[in-house]
Amino acid sequence: MTTPHVTECFLLRTAPDGTREVMLGRKKTGVGAGKIVGIGGKIEPGETPSAAAARELREETRVVVDEADLEFRGIADFRFPNKAAYTMIAHVFVAQRWLGEPSETDEIAPVWYPINQLPFDLMWADARHWLSGVLEGGRINGVFVFNDDNATLKECKVQSAK
Repeated sequence: MTTPHVTECFLLRTAPDGTREVMLGRKKTGVGAGKIVGIGGKIEPGETPSAAAARELREETRVVVDEADLEFRGIADFRFPNKAAYTMIAHVFVAQRWLGEPSETDEIAPVWYPINQLPFDLMWADARHWLSGVLEGGRINGVFVFNDDNATLKECKVQSAK
């Protein structure tokens, strides 16, 4: 079985008070329901990762992002030995330009968070090991192996660079 490739995208903005913020979403359905996540989903056959990221943003938050405005920040390989269906390779992007206001859909309830106050306790366990660096301009090349509980990390190998 081939490991599915997915996208994960983070919209970044500066709030009126000058605070840097990221849009995350409360996942309402499927794998990770109830968790705070980046916006994304499966890359369809014949689709590029950037096209998939733009499509998923549109479907899940109603914002329109030009592929040229997506900044590729790396790869995160998520492995779930006890739940193979959760295993995936994520192509990570950020965007600082888009059209429209994020709005809630059946899949996601978007929420803006200050980059320096990320809700790690409500996210997948891997996020605290790489997300801040990516949001601050860095890159990710990571492998995250989850324990049998599908929640905590057994192994974490991260190479990141600014």
